[in-house]
Amino acid sequence: MANKRRRLVGRVVSDKMEKTVVVEIQRRRMHRVYKKVVGSTKKVMAHDDSNAIPVGSVVRIVESKPLSKNKRWVVEAVLEGGEAADLVADEMVESEVDA
Repeated sequence: MANKRRRLVGRVVSDKMEKTVVVEIQRRRMHRVYKKVVGSTKKVMAHDDSNAIPVGSVVRIVESKPLSKNKRWVVEAVLEGGEAADLVADEMVESEVDA
């Protein structure tokens, strides 16, 4: 990775907006005092320029400059699920062959 922007992996829970998907980030960590595993979820809006990522896909998002009132993330890659994953995988293979 060439830059220090944060990257998170989450599941798309909504794609009803134009060029925007809602990604749910799940996090599990140990509680400091009680030593119990505590889970938390966060929903963030991410920019999807192709507008082709379906609900249920697992995506990697990267932080960016503010794109709108609530959007501060951009979909970097589709890791699994949907036909968009196949398209992104094909593009990545083509770019590796060219390099």
